[in-house]
Amino acid sequence: MDDQQDADTGAADRPRVLIVDDEREVADAYALRLRDVADVETAYGGQAALDTVADGTFDVVLLDRHMPGTSGDEVLDELQDAAFRGRVVMVTAIDPGFDVLDMPFDDYLCKPVDREDLVAAVDQQCSILGHELLGDYFGTEAKRRVIAAEFPEEERRSHERYGELETRVEALRRRVGRLLDDPSDLLSSFDDVGRTDE
Repeated sequence: MDDQQDADTGAADRPRVLIVDDEREVADAYALRLRDVADVETAYGGQAALDTVADGTFDVVLLDRHMPGTSGDEVLDELQDAAFRGRVVMVTAIDPGFDVLDMPFDDYLCKPVDREDLVAAVDQQCSILGHELLGDYFGTEAKRRVIAAEFPEEERRSHERYGELETRVEALRRRVGRLLDDPSDLLSSFDDVGRTDE
């Protein structure tokens, strides 16, 4: 469930969204509404959602709360425990109570949800995540550039942690590219800063 998987499996050009609902027709309807803006997968239950997230990098999870077996609330807790690097939107018919104050979701939509609101919520969460990951990218890339300026290529290639850093930099850059409409100006302004005396 991390950015490393993007580098290993190849990142798509669009955000990746997982829709979780035990009612297949609801999950499939949401998937249809989002097909023009994201690469969408569906999971028809809580455990299926956890299994699916474990196998790939998702940017946004749309999560129903009331499901038999593993509930949406339990899935949410599991995602938090696993340090899920995406955004979670609860999409549910359950009227929210004060319990939501302690729940680690990023947005909450009450069913029924129309297409415009669904798309807008996904777009907002992708933008937020893209900017968060852009900060991670800048910090990681700054380290890579400093090392690249100080050590010859042969020495860098033989250093395991440097290789991991390069992989992470590339994965973050690709993920940011699929989440933000046009991050090129932000990336260029980062490139323009002189970080070494070369």
